Amino acid sequence: MIEFTKMQGLGNDFICMIYDESIKYNLKIFSKFLCDRHYGIGADGLIFIGKSKNADISMRIFNSDGSEAEMCGNGIRCVAKYVYDKKILNKNCIYIETYAGIKKIEYIIENGKVMEIKVNMGKPILNPKKIPIYLPYNNLKNDSKITKLLFNIKGKELIGSCLSMGNPHTVIEVDSLKEIDLNKYGQIIEKYKYFPSRTNVEFVEIINDENIKIGVFERGVGRTLACGTGACASAFACFENKKVKRKVRVELEGGYLNVEIDEQNNIYLIGDAVTVYEGVIDF
Repeated sequence: MIEFTKMQGLGNDFICMIYDESIKYNLKIFSKFLCDRHYGIGADGLIFIGKSKNADISMRIFNSDGSEAEMCGNGIRCVAKYVYDKKILNKNCIYIETYAGIKKIEYIIENGKVMEIKVNMGKPILNPKKIPIYLPYNNLKNDSKITKLLFNIKGKELIGSCLSMGNPHTVIEVDSLKEIDLNKYGQIIEKYKYFPSRTNVEFVEIINDENIKIGVFERGVGRTLACGTGACASAFACFENKKVKRKVRVELEGGYLNVEIDEQNNIYLIGDAVTVYEGVIDF
């Protein structure tokens, strides 16, 4: 029997559990089973919370298809709330080790309750080799620091701004989200030949210079209600393309996140995290 906590950030849901070294299962198969919405618990991802030699705690996240992701903005907020509520850590500021580096977390607390969580996501990665992407030079656009790629999909041309927030993202500006088939284009671009490690895909509708609206197709998951790293990547791409200011409110299908970009281009993600229920499962 394995204990778990089901959590969500704007509808982006996760199974969170303390990593137990006695678990000898293949973690890819284990995560696929637990995340299955018909035969398992059901979630976008499975998060293991463990010890760290370099930070307060560590986290590993597996997508619903069994692949392991480097980082997750909504997931790391869920982890932060988990360790606060369970009194594993009793601090207003903690550090969490991820495969994308150590992230600083600040709690916004009212009356002893976590209302929001602020994550220092660090600086975006713009070097194409580190995103990573294969550069098709005939399609490369060089009008900003961000690599822009042209996609020609069944006669429709789309331009994506590529960057990494610890995991790869392709941000595509559209006039209206209602006019784009997110699932159709998302699953094609996720596995496009440019991306050896696949890519998350965000379609962005700019409302004004302080507000954007995005639809998300996550690598290894599919369409999700929200994506924290996707919100950060979208806000930065729009900022770099001179469409928005340094503080942006991001509307996703599951709700709102706030993104702030400082003068050194460190990106801060601010939002809540919610415990749905706790349980045990026999595997």
